[in-house]
Amino acid sequence: MISIYLSPSNPRWTPKTEADLQAAITGGLIEEKHYLDAKEQLATKGDNKELARDLSSFAIDGGTMIVGLAEDKQNGTFSLAPQPLQGLPEKVEQVAHSLPDPPLVILTDPIKSEADPAKGYLVIHIPASPLAPHMVDGRYFGRGDKTKRILPDSEVVRLHERRRNAEQDALALLKQEIDNDPMHDVGKQSHMFLVAQPLAAPRDMLLDLTGGPKWNMQLAEFINKAYTPEINARVDGLEISPKLIDASNGYRRSGGAARASNNLGEGRIFTRNPGTYHDENAIELQVFENGGLRLFSSRLSERLNQETEDHFLYDPAVVGNTRRFLALVRQAAADAGYMGNWALALGITRLRGRGPYTSVPQNSRFAVMRNRYDRDAYEQATETTWAELNETPGAVTRRLVGSFLRTLAAEEYFDTALSDD
Repeated sequence: MISIYLSPSNPRWTPKTEADLQAAITGGLIEEKHYLDAKEQLATKGDNKELARDLSSFAIDGGTMIVGLAEDKQNGTFSLAPQPLQGLPEKVEQVAHSLPDPPLVILTDPIKSEADPAKGYLVIHIPASPLAPHMVDGRYFGRGDKTKRILPDSEVVRLHERRRNAEQDALALLKQEIDNDPMHDVGKQSHMFLVAQPLAAPRDMLLDLTGGPKWNMQLAEFINKAYTPEINARVDGLEISPKLIDASNGYRRSGGAARASNNLGEGRIFTRNPGTYHDENAIELQVFENGGLRLFSSRLSERLNQETEDHFLYDPAVVGNTRRFLALVRQAAADAGYMGNWALALGITRLRGRGPYTSVPQNSRFAVMRNRYDRDAYEQATETTWAELNETPGAVTRRLVGSFLRTLAAEEYFDTALSDD
């Protein structure tokens, strides 16, 4: 359950029961403000657009709506007014996904009434959206001190610029990783880089994970959390060796720690392992005290056959690694109690002239390669929220990898990993 900001003295209120709601009312903590709105009931079915406007107004800075609290406007007080819960969360989610443009991702927490479990309260969390502002019926909405408001064109432009700045920051971090490629002068394989950085986290966000005497074991356990049955099913058949779980050795890194294959050891210095299968293959996950995560893989391509220097691209691995990486971003946020936004970026290098694995006939590696990439590098950035990481990681994956796959005419092969159904 996500906490709710009520005041500087109550920044992380987490109501779980009807008694929690009543205690907040009795203590005078419930009042409509920039981050909170209380309603006795939702608008009727014929006025779903009003609900969409309310939800969209919170999407810029994030906020919470609580349904089931009646307001006495004359006295400025609230009281419990439990509402029928059946179908209520589904209605709110359907409105959020269908009416705002672009669609909103929200989280809902129903709280049952003690007197009648069929009735209760719905806590609706609207995280700050990386795609804000959101349009409803041709207008953009934001939140004033206590109510929603229509945004002027100048503010819409400013918000779009803010989003572009966050993406530029992510691309700058990605450039640092590419510039520091530990295998920039090794072999000819394509390399993959993933970057995740929290936008408003304390400097020691992941210190408990990267520090202490058991840091290496903790990182191993952390990686294992990206291997749940649900994620495994999503990326089935999309991974190649070395996999993320093959990052089996712990190393200290500047500002944090890493798990990596043993050929990318102390000081991030690459050392070949003669006699091993594909000794150019390496993988590394770096975890920083400040909450940042970085993934590096050196095997995003392979020679088509022994008769040519042509490489084909492992496009399935791009999708599989990205989906696993986002699972770790979500886990890092959960472990640290961080519900804020993240800057994400994906980079792939050494691409020019290489076609996708999915276009190479599986019964012949001597076929003519189609859909060759026409540039040397791919870079894509986006911003994401706690809600998206939990509810729609497939959509976030698509924002990062979609343009790359479409260039290769390969997006259609990965519907399972790129969806959230």
